[in-house]
Amino acid sequence: MRTKLIGAGLAATLLLTACGGSTESSNEGSSEGATLVVYTNSNSDGKGDWLEAQAEQAGFNLEIVGLGGGDLTNRIIAEGGNPVADVVFGLNNMYFEQIKAEDLLEPYTPEWSADVDESLGDGETFWPIVQQGIVLAYNTAAVPEAEAPADWTDLWADDRFKGRYESVSTLAGATQQIVMAGILTRYRDDSGDLGISDEGWEQVRGYFENGSKAVEGEDLFARMAAGSVDMGQMTISGIPAREEQYGVTAGVMAPEDGVPYAVEQVGIIKGTDKKEEVERFINWFGSGEVQGDFAAEFASLPANQKALEKTDPEVLTSYEAIPPQELDWLFIRDNISQWVEKIELEYMP
Repeated sequence: MRTKLIGAGLAATLLLTACGGSTESSNEGSSEGATLVVYTNSNSDGKGDWLEAQAEQAGFNLEIVGLGGGDLTNRIIAEGGNPVADVVFGLNNMYFEQIKAEDLLEPYTPEWSADVDESLGDGETFWPIVQQGIVLAYNTAAVPEAEAPADWTDLWADDRFKGRYESVSTLAGATQQIVMAGILTRYRDDSGDLGISDEGWEQVRGYFENGSKAVEGEDLFARMAAGSVDMGQMTISGIPAREEQYGVTAGVMAPEDGVPYAVEQVGIIKGTDKKEEVERFINWFGSGEVQGDFAAEFASLPANQKALEKTDPEVLTSYEAIPPQELDWLFIRDNISQWVEKIELEYMP
């Protein structure tokens, strides 16, 4: 699937304590005003606090539960027979396809459906809200643009970059898994181990053997500012705030094959008894006005074309300069769990 940005000239693909969940009953058949349990992997960097404050002003009561994309998806599936969450957002196509395959999403059509390219979601059970490019960012003070890596594989194939890039210490999150998937799918081989050729698995080995393992609780940009590493993977939207916070000017690698794009989606958990309130929340949250405010606050790229007018022109320019990578999300969906297990057992230090 290829992500399409309407109106910006871009074609592209992309703590946990739950209390009182969907078992809370509504009064006389109406759930308006009920507390919604919101599962998300997109509440970091102040996003969760911003959403709670804005939602409260709009008359919503939210209980936000945050976790990494892979772990959150597994939790939703595990709770399938007795759901806790009412609504989930932030997970990308790969994760929503897994949840959908378990028949855990309620079909619906948001009021703003005509304002997004529904092919970015599935046009039935999950709908696009934010597009995120996942890139390799590098410290331009240490790596001049002319000397920067041209592709992910350069990091471990070129001696100049060995030990200078941050490699992940976990595969629980969406960003980490998508980068791995973006590398592995280049080496698809239906007769290979888990659909990947031996050469593909050697790329994964090289990635972990030649990187500097991420330090828990230490931001990539903090490490770049200290000179511990010079580059690492992250979402585009997270770069501006970190540049300002750590005094690092970042460059972004633009591989010829493109970078993975994660399209964050929103969907209703099947079994919620607050469906009316969830739909009201989604109609508000995914609207052009709210997504425009969100884009302005967090330098993100909205899927809603009506929100683009509030999007920072520099953000649009940044996305237009980065080619998308073609990804087969169904192939990834069917294999990602086994890929993660193999990587954790055989390659991660």
